[in-house]
Amino acid sequence: MTTRYRVEYALKAHRRDAFIEFIKGLLAVPFVLHSQPTATCTAAFPAMQEESHRRYREIMRDVEELVADHIACDQAGAPERSKLRFLVPTVGRFFTPLLLEKAFVVQDQRRAISSRRFVAPSFNDIRLILNTAQIMSLATQQGPVKLVTFDGDVTLYDDGQSLLPGSPIIPELIWLLRHDICVGIVTAAGYTDGRRYRDRLHGLLEAIRDDQGLTAEQKGNLIVLGGESSYMFRCDPASDYLLSPVPRASWALPEMLTWPDHDLQALLDIAESSLRDSVTAMSLPATIIRKPLAVGIIHSSGGKFSREQLEEAVLAAQKNLDFSDVGQRIPFCAFNGGNDVFVDIGDKRLGVLCCQRFFGDVEGGRTLHVGDQFLSAGHNDFKARMAGTTVWVASPAETVGVLRELMELMEEGLPEC
Repeated sequence: MTTRYRVEYALKAHRRDAFIEFIKGLLAVPFVLHSQPTATCTAAFPAMQEESHRRYREIMRDVEELVADHIACDQAGAPERSKLRFLVPTVGRFFTPLLLEKAFVVQDQRRAISSRRFVAPSFNDIRLILNTAQIMSLATQQGPVKLVTFDGDVTLYDDGQSLLPGSPIIPELIWLLRHDICVGIVTAAGYTDGRRYRDRLHGLLEAIRDDQGLTAEQKGNLIVLGGESSYMFRCDPASDYLLSPVPRASWALPEMLTWPDHDLQALLDIAESSLRDSVTAMSLPATIIRKPLAVGIIHSSGGKFSREQLEEAVLAAQKNLDFSDVGQRIPFCAFNGGNDVFVDIGDKRLGVLCCQRFFGDVEGGRTLHVGDQFLSAGHNDFKARMAGTTVWVASPAETVGVLRELMELMEEGLPEC
Protein backbone atom coordinates (compact mmCIF):
# COMPACT_ATOMS: atom_id res chain seq x y z
CA MET A 1 0.00 0.00 0.00
CA THR A 2 2.81 2.41 0.87
CA THR A 3 4.59 1.64 -2.40
CA ARG A 4 1.46 2.29 -4.47
CA TYR A 5 0.82 5.57 -2.65
CA ARG A 6 4.38 6.69 -3.29
CA VAL A 7 4.10 5.84 -6.99
CA GLU A 8 0.77 7.65 -7.36
CA TYR A 9 2.01 10.74 -5.51
CA ALA A 10 5.60 11.06 -6.62
CA LEU A 11 5.11 10.21 -10.27
CA LYS A 12 1.66 11.58 -11.02
CA ALA A 13 0.15 13.98 -8.48
CA HIS A 14 2.76 16.71 -8.95
CA ARG A 15 2.24 16.61 -12.71
CA ARG A 16 -1.48 17.39 -12.63
CA ASP A 17 -3.52 20.54 -12.24
CA ALA A 18 -6.51 19.73 -10.05
CA PHE A 19 -8.80 22.46 -11.46
CA ILE A 20 -8.14 21.43 -15.06
CA GLU A 21 -8.63 17.76 -14.16
CA PHE A 22 -11.95 18.68 -12.50
CA ILE A 23 -13.24 20.42 -15.65
CA LYS A 24 -11.90 17.61 -17.81
CA GLY A 25 -13.91 15.10 -15.77
CA LEU A 26 -17.10 17.16 -16.14
CA LEU A 27 -16.71 17.39 -19.92
CA ALA A 28 -16.02 13.66 -20.21
CA VAL A 29 -19.66 12.89 -19.33
CA PRO A 30 -21.34 14.52 -22.37
CA PHE A 31 -18.53 13.23 -24.57
CA VAL A 32 -19.30 9.64 -23.53
CA LEU A 33 -23.07 10.11 -23.74
CA HIS A 34 -23.29 12.04 -27.02
CA SER A 35 -20.29 11.17 -29.16
CA GLN A 36 -20.75 8.59 -31.91
CA PRO A 37 -17.37 6.88 -32.42
CA THR A 38 -18.39 4.94 -35.53
CA ALA A 39 -16.15 4.17 -38.47
CA THR A 40 -18.15 6.39 -40.82
CA CYS A 41 -20.04 9.62 -40.44
CA THR A 42 -23.79 9.27 -40.24
CA ALA A 43 -26.71 11.56 -40.81
CA ALA A 44 -26.86 12.04 -37.04
CA PHE A 45 -23.42 13.68 -36.93
CA PRO A 46 -24.67 17.34 -37.09
CA ALA A 47 -27.14 16.62 -34.28
CA MET A 48 -24.37 15.03 -32.20
CA GLN A 49 -22.16 18.03 -32.77
CA GLU A 50 -24.90 20.47 -31.79
CA GLU A 51 -25.85 18.55 -28.65
CA SER A 52 -22.23 18.16 -27.55
CA HIS A 53 -21.66 21.89 -28.03
CA ARG A 54 -24.75 22.72 -25.99
CA ARG A 55 -23.76 20.42 -23.12
CA TYR A 56 -20.14 21.53 -23.07
CA ARG A 57 -21.26 25.15 -23.06
CA GLU A 58 -23.65 24.54 -20.15
CA ILE A 59 -20.89 22.92 -18.14
CA MET A 60 -18.52 25.83 -18.74
CA ARG A 61 -21.26 28.23 -17.67
CA ASP A 62 -21.73 26.23 -14.46
CA VAL A 63 -17.99 26.28 -13.73
CA GLU A 64 -17.98 30.02 -14.42
CA GLU A 65 -20.63 30.42 -11.72
CA LEU A 66 -18.59 28.25 -9.32
CA VAL A 67 -15.62 30.56 -9.84
CA ALA A 68 -17.81 33.63 -9.21
CA ASP A 69 -19.08 32.05 -5.98
CA HIS A 70 -15.50 31.18 -4.99
CA ILE A 71 -14.43 34.82 -5.45
CA ALA A 72 -17.45 36.06 -3.46
CA CYS A 73 -16.66 33.71 -0.57
CA ASP A 74 -13.04 34.84 -0.48
CA GLN A 75 -14.07 38.50 -0.52
CA ALA A 76 -16.57 37.87 2.29
CA GLY A 77 -13.84 36.31 4.43
CA ALA A 78 -15.53 32.90 4.35
CA PRO A 79 -13.39 30.82 1.95
CA GLU A 80 -14.60 27.61 3.59
CA ARG A 81 -18.07 28.24 2.14
CA SER A 82 -16.84 28.03 -1.45
CA LYS A 83 -18.44 25.11 -3.26
CA LEU A 84 -15.53 25.03 -5.70
CA ARG A 85 -13.06 24.66 -2.84
CA PHE A 86 -15.14 21.74 -1.55
CA LEU A 87 -15.00 20.10 -4.98
CA VAL A 88 -11.34 20.98 -5.66
CA PRO A 89 -9.66 21.41 -2.25
CA THR A 90 -6.35 22.63 -3.71
CA VAL A 91 -7.89 25.37 -5.87
CA GLY A 92 -6.22 28.72 -5.32
CA ARG A 93 -7.28 32.34 -5.54
CA PHE A 94 -8.99 33.95 -8.53
CA PHE A 95 -8.31 37.66 -8.97
CA THR A 96 -10.99 38.11 -11.65
CA PRO A 97 -14.09 36.29 -12.88
CA LEU A 98 -13.50 33.86 -15.74
CA LEU A 99 -15.67 34.17 -18.84
CA LEU A 100 -15.58 30.44 -19.46
CA GLU A 101 -18.70 30.08 -21.58
CA LYS A 102 -17.60 32.73 -24.10
CA ALA A 103 -14.07 31.37 -24.04
CA PHE A 104 -15.34 27.87 -24.81
CA VAL A 105 -17.25 29.13 -27.85
CA VAL A 106 -14.09 30.79 -29.18
CA GLN A 107 -11.87 27.77 -28.60
CA ASP A 108 -14.51 25.38 -29.97
CA GLN A 109 -14.39 27.29 -33.25
CA ARG A 110 -10.59 27.01 -33.30
CA ARG A 111 -10.17 23.42 -32.08
CA ALA A 112 -13.44 21.73 -33.13
CA ILE A 113 -13.93 20.30 -29.64
CA SER A 114 -17.64 19.58 -30.14
CA SER A 115 -17.02 17.90 -33.50
CA ARG A 116 -14.67 15.24 -32.20
CA ARG A 117 -16.03 11.72 -31.89
CA PHE A 118 -12.91 9.82 -30.81
CA VAL A 119 -10.89 12.33 -28.75
CA ALA A 120 -12.47 13.76 -25.61
CA PRO A 121 -11.87 17.34 -24.42
CA SER A 122 -8.23 17.29 -23.39
CA PHE A 123 -5.93 18.94 -20.88
CA ASN A 124 -4.70 21.31 -23.59
CA ASP A 125 -8.25 22.16 -24.71
CA ILE A 126 -9.12 23.21 -21.18
CA ARG A 127 -5.82 25.02 -20.60
CA LEU A 128 -6.46 27.15 -23.68
CA ILE A 129 -10.10 27.79 -22.72
CA LEU A 130 -8.92 29.02 -19.32
CA ASN A 131 -6.31 31.24 -21.00
CA THR A 132 -8.91 32.82 -23.28
CA ALA A 133 -11.34 33.26 -20.39
CA GLN A 134 -8.67 35.06 -18.36
CA ILE A 135 -7.66 37.31 -21.26
CA MET A 136 -11.31 38.17 -21.91
CA SER A 137 -11.82 39.18 -18.30
CA LEU A 138 -8.67 41.30 -18.13
CA ALA A 139 -9.34 43.02 -21.45
CA THR A 140 -13.01 43.81 -20.99
CA GLN A 141 -14.24 43.30 -17.44
CA GLN A 142 -11.54 44.20 -14.91
CA GLY A 143 -10.31 47.50 -16.27
CA PRO A 144 -7.11 48.20 -18.15
CA VAL A 145 -4.20 45.83 -17.63
CA LYS A 146 -1.29 47.67 -16.00
CA LEU A 147 1.43 45.01 -15.85
CA VAL A 148 2.29 41.90 -17.86
CA THR A 149 5.12 39.69 -16.61
CA PHE A 150 6.75 36.83 -18.49
CA ASP A 151 8.86 33.81 -17.80
CA GLY A 152 11.84 33.47 -20.17
CA ASP A 153 12.59 30.00 -21.54
CA VAL A 154 9.73 28.38 -23.49
CA THR A 155 7.64 31.53 -22.94
CA LEU A 156 9.53 34.32 -24.74
CA TYR A 157 12.06 32.13 -26.54
CA ASP A 158 12.84 28.44 -27.00
CA ASP A 159 14.48 26.59 -24.13
CA GLY A 160 18.09 27.70 -23.71
CA GLN A 161 17.87 30.20 -26.58
CA SER A 162 17.74 34.00 -26.72
CA LEU A 163 15.27 36.67 -27.82
CA LEU A 164 16.67 37.46 -31.26
CA PRO A 165 15.94 40.34 -33.66
CA GLY A 166 13.02 39.38 -35.88
CA SER A 167 11.26 37.34 -33.20
CA PRO A 168 7.48 37.61 -33.76
CA ILE A 169 6.99 38.39 -30.08
CA ILE A 170 8.94 41.66 -30.17
CA PRO A 171 6.23 43.78 -31.91
CA GLU A 172 3.66 42.52 -29.39
CA LEU A 173 5.86 43.50 -26.42
CA ILE A 174 6.46 46.94 -27.93
CA TRP A 175 2.69 47.29 -28.42
CA LEU A 176 2.25 46.75 -24.68
CA LEU A 177 4.83 49.42 -23.85
CA ARG A 178 3.32 51.84 -26.37
CA HIS A 179 -0.04 51.45 -24.61
CA ASP A 180 1.53 52.24 -21.22
CA ILE A 181 1.41 48.63 -20.02
CA CYS A 182 4.49 47.81 -17.97
CA VAL A 183 6.44 44.67 -18.87
CA GLY A 184 8.44 42.52 -16.47
CA ILE A 185 10.58 39.54 -17.45
CA VAL A 186 10.77 37.38 -14.33
CA THR A 187 13.35 34.72 -15.01
CA ALA A 188 15.16 32.08 -12.99
CA ALA A 189 18.43 33.07 -14.69
CA GLY A 190 20.39 34.71 -11.88
CA TYR A 191 23.10 37.08 -13.18
CA THR A 192 24.56 39.92 -11.15
CA ASP A 193 25.28 42.20 -14.12
CA GLY A 194 23.24 43.46 -17.03
CA ARG A 195 25.54 42.09 -19.74
CA ARG A 196 24.30 38.50 -19.39
CA TYR A 197 20.65 39.58 -19.56
CA ARG A 198 21.40 41.74 -22.59
CA ASP A 199 22.87 38.67 -24.30
CA ARG A 200 19.60 36.76 -23.75
CA LEU A 201 17.27 39.67 -24.61
CA HIS A 202 19.25 41.74 -27.09
CA GLY A 203 16.67 41.52 -29.89
CA LEU A 204 14.01 43.13 -27.71
CA LEU A 205 16.33 45.65 -26.06
CA GLU A 206 17.72 46.86 -29.38
CA ALA A 207 14.21 47.12 -30.87
CA ILE A 208 13.10 49.26 -27.92
CA ARG A 209 16.23 51.42 -28.19
CA ASP A 210 15.61 52.07 -31.89
CA ASP A 211 11.83 52.54 -31.73
CA GLN A 212 10.99 56.20 -32.36
CA GLY A 213 7.37 55.80 -31.28
CA LEU A 214 8.18 55.01 -27.65
CA THR A 215 8.78 57.77 -25.13
CA ALA A 216 11.71 57.56 -22.71
CA GLU A 217 9.25 56.76 -19.92
CA GLN A 218 7.67 53.94 -21.91
CA LYS A 219 11.11 52.47 -22.70
CA GLY A 220 11.84 52.48 -18.97
CA ASN A 221 8.69 50.45 -18.33
CA LEU A 222 10.55 47.23 -19.23
CA ILE A 223 12.30 45.54 -16.31
CA VAL A 224 14.13 42.25 -15.88
CA LEU A 225 13.92 40.48 -12.53
CA GLY A 226 16.46 37.67 -12.34
CA GLY A 227 16.97 34.75 -9.98
CA GLU A 228 13.16 34.61 -9.47
CA SER A 229 13.25 37.71 -7.24
CA SER A 230 16.93 38.53 -6.64
CA TYR A 231 18.24 41.08 -9.17
CA MET A 232 16.38 43.86 -10.99
CA PHE A 233 17.50 45.72 -14.11
CA ARG A 234 15.59 48.41 -15.99
CA CYS A 235 15.68 49.13 -19.71
CA ASP A 236 18.04 52.05 -20.26
CA PRO A 237 18.98 52.78 -23.89
CA ALA A 238 21.86 54.99 -22.68
CA SER A 239 23.51 52.16 -20.76
CA ASP A 240 26.30 50.03 -22.23
CA TYR A 241 24.18 46.92 -21.80
CA LEU A 242 20.83 48.68 -22.46
CA LEU A 243 19.98 47.72 -18.88
CA SER A 244 20.76 49.50 -15.61
CA PRO A 245 20.67 47.91 -12.15
CA VAL A 246 17.85 49.08 -9.88
CA PRO A 247 18.63 49.61 -6.17
CA ARG A 248 17.15 46.75 -4.16
CA ALA A 249 15.41 49.07 -1.69
CA SER A 250 13.19 50.48 -4.47
CA TRP A 251 11.65 47.14 -5.46
CA ALA A 252 12.27 44.45 -2.82
CA LEU A 253 9.40 43.63 -0.48
CA PRO A 254 9.88 44.61 3.18
CA GLU A 255 10.00 40.95 4.24
CA MET A 256 12.84 40.29 1.81
CA LEU A 257 15.00 43.02 3.33
CA THR A 258 14.87 41.31 6.74
CA TRP A 259 16.18 37.89 5.65
CA PRO A 260 19.42 37.18 7.58
CA ASP A 261 22.32 36.19 5.37
CA HIS A 262 23.12 33.20 7.59
CA ASP A 263 19.60 31.87 6.97
CA LEU A 264 20.01 32.27 3.22
CA GLN A 265 23.29 30.38 3.22
CA ALA A 266 21.91 27.68 5.54
CA LEU A 267 19.04 27.07 3.13
CA LEU A 268 21.44 26.83 0.19
CA ASP A 269 23.66 24.45 2.20
CA ILE A 270 20.72 22.07 2.72
CA ALA A 271 19.75 22.34 -0.96
CA GLU A 272 23.32 21.68 -2.09
CA SER A 273 23.61 18.64 0.20
CA SER A 274 20.34 17.25 -1.19
CA LEU A 275 21.46 17.77 -4.79
CA ARG A 276 24.79 16.07 -4.07
CA ASP A 277 22.91 13.11 -2.59
CA SER A 278 20.77 12.88 -5.74
CA VAL A 279 23.82 13.06 -7.98
CA THR A 280 25.46 10.24 -6.02
CA ALA A 281 22.34 8.07 -5.74
CA MET A 282 21.57 8.24 -9.47
CA SER A 283 25.23 8.37 -10.64
CA LEU A 284 24.53 11.56 -12.57
CA PRO A 285 27.31 13.17 -14.66
CA ALA A 286 26.51 16.50 -13.02
CA THR A 287 28.37 19.60 -11.85
CA ILE A 288 27.21 21.54 -8.81
CA ILE A 289 26.83 25.30 -9.37
CA ARG A 290 26.71 27.51 -6.26
CA LYS A 291 25.66 31.15 -6.71
CA PRO A 292 25.09 33.88 -4.08
CA LEU A 293 21.33 33.19 -3.98
CA ALA A 294 20.95 29.85 -5.79
CA VAL A 295 22.44 26.40 -6.13
CA GLY A 296 21.91 23.83 -8.86
CA ILE A 297 23.21 21.01 -11.01
CA ILE A 298 24.02 21.04 -14.72
CA HIS A 299 25.22 18.24 -17.01
CA SER A 300 29.01 17.94 -16.85
CA SER A 301 29.48 17.27 -20.56
CA GLY A 302 26.52 19.05 -22.12
CA GLY A 303 24.40 15.91 -22.44
CA LYS A 304 20.81 15.39 -21.41
CA PHE A 305 19.34 14.22 -18.12
CA SER A 306 16.12 12.23 -18.21
CA ARG A 307 12.95 13.89 -17.02
CA GLU A 308 12.63 11.33 -14.21
CA GLN A 309 16.14 12.09 -12.93
CA LEU A 310 15.46 15.83 -12.93
CA GLU A 311 12.15 15.47 -11.12
CA GLU A 312 13.63 13.08 -8.55
CA ALA A 313 16.29 15.67 -7.69
CA VAL A 314 13.69 18.45 -7.53
CA LEU A 315 11.29 16.55 -5.30
CA ALA A 316 14.08 15.38 -2.98
CA ALA A 317 15.38 18.94 -2.53
CA GLN A 318 11.85 20.27 -2.08
CA LYS A 319 11.06 17.72 0.63
CA ASN A 320 14.34 18.23 2.50
CA LEU A 321 13.83 21.99 2.56
CA ASP A 322 10.17 21.68 3.54
CA PHE A 323 11.20 19.66 6.59
CA SER A 324 13.96 22.10 7.60
CA ASP A 325 13.52 25.01 10.01
CA VAL A 326 15.09 27.51 7.63
CA GLY A 327 12.82 26.29 4.81
CA GLN A 328 9.86 27.41 6.92
CA ARG A 329 11.30 30.92 7.29
CA ILE A 330 12.74 31.69 3.85
CA PRO A 331 10.73 31.31 0.62
CA PHE A 332 12.49 29.21 -2.00
CA CYS A 333 11.83 27.56 -5.34
CA ALA A 334 13.15 24.14 -6.40
CA PHE A 335 12.52 23.55 -10.09
CA ASN A 336 13.33 21.50 -13.16
CA GLY A 337 14.82 23.82 -15.77
CA GLY A 338 14.52 21.33 -18.63
CA ASN A 339 18.06 19.98 -18.37
CA ASP A 340 19.15 21.26 -15.00
CA VAL A 341 17.82 21.58 -11.46
CA PHE A 342 18.11 24.73 -9.36
CA VAL A 343 17.02 25.89 -5.95
CA ASP A 344 16.59 29.67 -5.76
CA ILE A 345 16.05 31.96 -2.83
CA GLY A 346 12.61 33.51 -3.42
CA ASP A 347 10.03 32.46 -5.99
CA LYS A 348 7.86 33.79 -8.82
CA ARG A 349 5.19 34.98 -6.37
CA LEU A 350 7.71 37.34 -4.83
CA GLY A 351 9.05 38.20 -8.28
CA VAL A 352 5.66 39.33 -9.56
CA LEU A 353 4.93 41.16 -6.29
CA CYS A 354 8.25 43.01 -6.62
CA CYS A 355 7.32 44.09 -10.15
CA GLN A 356 3.94 45.27 -8.86
CA ARG A 357 5.61 47.27 -6.08
CA PHE A 358 8.15 48.86 -8.42
CA PHE A 359 5.44 50.09 -10.79
CA GLY A 360 3.31 51.64 -8.04
CA ASP A 361 1.59 48.75 -6.26
CA VAL A 362 -0.29 47.34 -9.24
CA GLU A 363 -3.21 45.14 -8.12
CA GLY A 364 -3.27 41.41 -8.80
CA GLY A 365 -6.45 41.81 -10.85
CA ARG A 366 -4.64 44.14 -13.26
CA THR A 367 -1.53 41.98 -13.53
CA LEU A 368 -1.03 39.12 -15.99
CA HIS A 369 1.79 36.58 -15.67
CA VAL A 370 2.57 34.44 -18.73
CA GLY A 371 4.54 31.24 -18.10
CA ASP A 372 4.99 27.63 -19.12
CA GLN A 373 5.57 25.87 -15.77
CA PHE A 374 2.43 25.80 -13.63
CA LEU A 375 2.34 22.29 -12.22
CA SER A 376 2.53 22.01 -8.45
CA ALA A 377 6.12 20.83 -7.88
CA GLY A 378 9.31 21.50 -9.77
CA HIS A 379 7.68 24.22 -11.89
CA ASN A 380 8.58 27.76 -11.00
CA ASP A 381 5.61 29.69 -12.44
CA PHE A 382 3.19 27.91 -10.09
CA LYS A 383 3.48 30.37 -7.20
CA ALA A 384 2.86 33.35 -9.49
CA ARG A 385 -0.82 32.40 -9.24
CA MET A 386 -0.81 33.88 -5.73
CA ALA A 387 0.26 37.32 -6.98
CA GLY A 388 -1.90 37.93 -10.03
CA THR A 389 -3.80 36.43 -12.94
CA THR A 390 -1.96 33.92 -15.12
CA VAL A 391 -2.06 32.21 -18.49
CA TRP A 392 -0.31 28.92 -19.19
CA VAL A 393 1.52 28.62 -22.51
CA ALA A 394 3.45 25.74 -24.06
CA SER A 395 5.65 27.68 -26.51
CA PRO A 396 6.70 31.19 -27.56
CA ALA A 397 4.20 30.89 -30.42
CA GLU A 398 1.38 30.47 -27.89
CA THR A 399 2.65 33.58 -26.06
CA VAL A 400 2.36 35.54 -29.32
CA GLY A 401 -1.20 34.23 -29.68
CA VAL A 402 -2.09 35.25 -26.13
CA LEU A 403 -0.80 38.78 -26.65
CA ARG A 404 -2.59 39.17 -29.97
CA GLU A 405 -5.79 37.96 -28.34
CA LEU A 406 -5.33 40.54 -25.58
CA MET A 407 -4.68 43.30 -28.12
CA GLU A 408 -7.74 42.43 -30.21
CA LEU A 409 -10.04 42.27 -27.21
CA MET A 410 -8.76 45.57 -25.82
CA GLU A 411 -9.35 47.24 -29.19
CA GLU A 412 -12.57 45.50 -30.31
CA GLY A 413 -14.28 44.13 -27.19
CA LEU A 414 -15.83 40.69 -26.66
CA PRO A 415 -17.07 38.69 -29.66
CA GLU A 416 -20.75 37.91 -29.99
CA CYS A 417 -21.65 34.33 -28.97
